[in-house]
Amino acid sequence: MARNQTSAQKRFRQSEVRRMHNKAIKSECHTYVRQFVEAVHAKDSKIAQEKLNLLTSKLDSARSKGVLNRNAVSRKKSRMQKLYNTTFAAAN
Repeated sequence: MARNQTSAQKRFRQSEVRRMHNKAIKSECHTYVRQFVEAVHAKDSKIAQEKLNLLTSKLDSARSKGVLNRNAVSRKKSRMQKLYNTTFAAAN
């Protein structure tokens, strides 16, 4: 960071705020993934379906805010749906 340029200092402050905001959103997405996986491993299809819906919503929200890449969101959603389908296929 440049020492005596106020524009550089301001840009640094702005980027730091954005970085922390993006980090919080990513952390929230990781938390929802963990909760979904725990529900799947507990073999509770109703709770797992609710968690999957919440997870999908949060991932789409992160995508619309530009925090996560479109392909990354699609990949995560696909893998979580596949995990749900393979785990609870016999129940349906």
